[in-house]
Amino acid sequence: VETVLPLGSSGINAEYGGLVNKRVVGIKAADKGVVMTTKSKGKTVSTNLSRNGRRTIKSIRAATVNSHYRPDLTDAAIRKASAILRSQKSKNVAKRRSRKSKN
Repeated sequence: VETVLPLGSSGINAEYGGLVNKRVVGIKAADKGVVMTTKSKGKTVSTNLSRNGRRTIKSIRAATVNSHYRPDLTDAAIRKASAILRSQKSKNVAKRRSRKSKN
């Protein structure tokens, strides 16, 4: 049985794991938005990103690319955050309109 590591941004137990590597990005769902957890120099820092989707992706990209994180971690973190934000969107259900009968 494979387990998913908490700071693994790809969602699988692979070389992206947070226990082995020095720099890690973890994305998980919050009540509204996502929580980005980064690990650098042995410390983990959690940041709540609860604005709109573009701003969230920009923040993730800035936190990873500008800090010289691995590019594959950046792509996986953005994909995961996008999926979480997409699932949190409310679906607008079209209401049926009733027409008056022609009599």
